[in-house]
Amino acid sequence: MIQTTGKLLLLTVGMTVLSACADAPGGAPRADQILKGAEAEDATFAVYPVTRATLPALQGWPRKAGPGVSGWLERVRGPASQSIEAGDMLDLSIWDNGESSLLTQNGQKVVELKGIRVSAEGEVFLPYVDRVYVANMTPDRARATVQEKFASIIPSAQVQIRHEPGRQSSVDLVSGVANPGNIVMPDRDFTVLSLIAHGGGISKDLKNPQVRLMRGGKLYGISAERLLKNPKLDTTLRGGDKVYLEDDERYFLTLGATKTEAQIPFPQEKVTALDAASLAGGLNDARANPKGVLVLRDYEAKHVRSDGSGPSKDRMIFAIDLTTADGLFSAGEFLIEDRDLVMVTESSVMNTNATIKLVYDLMGVGTRLDNLNN
Repeated sequence: MIQTTGKLLLLTVGMTVLSACADAPGGAPRADQILKGAEAEDATFAVYPVTRATLPALQGWPRKAGPGVSGWLERVRGPASQSIEAGDMLDLSIWDNGESSLLTQNGQKVVELKGIRVSAEGEVFLPYVDRVYVANMTPDRARATVQEKFASIIPSAQVQIRHEPGRQSSVDLVSGVANPGNIVMPDRDFTVLSLIAHGGGISKDLKNPQVRLMRGGKLYGISAERLLKNPKLDTTLRGGDKVYLEDDERYFLTLGATKTEAQIPFPQEKVTALDAASLAGGLNDARANPKGVLVLRDYEAKHVRSDGSGPSKDRMIFAIDLTTADGLFSAGEFLIEDRDLVMVTESSVMNTNATIKLVYDLMGVGTRLDNLNN
């Protein structure tokens, strides 16, 4: 019995040495396997440690924007009144108490001019006074302008204006709310959040809702969470704007020695490396190497820098050590980006045990590894 046990121990020692020199069966790669070749001159990727010392530089590196999204627009206050735009309709009532008038007939005190459309040049045509520019004016100012024009030929004329906004005075709330539709702006200080509230608020079915604004052939985007927390970002709308809300399309991947290997959507605006590990169910206690948590990220070629102000390669691996206080704090500040791969590497001890167990199984030896280890 002693002789058999001695042989098994020798075999175990031999397999331990072999497992350190060759690939062993396992559910995840080791850190040294992934990082192999990083020091070569022609390496296609670079490795960057995530620590307190490196975080300030990392936080200044270029960040990925959403597909086709051109940032966001800060609020610029507009007038708290409506403004006349091309395509709007005007109804004019012209009062004249004079005994003789160019506009009224005998006994008539008022002339109604209805359905006057503001031209693309921002003008309206009025009898006897020709064209009058009224675009970008409030209805009150336009009324005073028209009355001034008539006063030169009909001194006693009094003008009233009824303004019916057209397409350029309305915005479209497309989707992501309870009541989408075309909405006439009550004034020129109408904002994105006011529009969403007018539509019944953000749909509860959306996951980490994102606000999108289409204007002038560009698409702007921001998270609802960020918009609600910063009044300066509550953009003032313009006529013809289109707004919609959608699910956050960003996600990251988790692979290796985590409890969950999956594609995980961003549940909030910012997700740190610690958040990502938690969302993946944590590290596998029996397999994970907490010193070898890697975040793999692709950058665009235009973001590559040689002065440290950006990634040195378009393929970067960020290495995190969760066995130190510095590593844990740094992981809680390092932000995950869209399409990142969070890889938790496997411990080399796990590879050794897997090799020994495989050989024992092939030889028909039923000795338990945990008994040998004890």
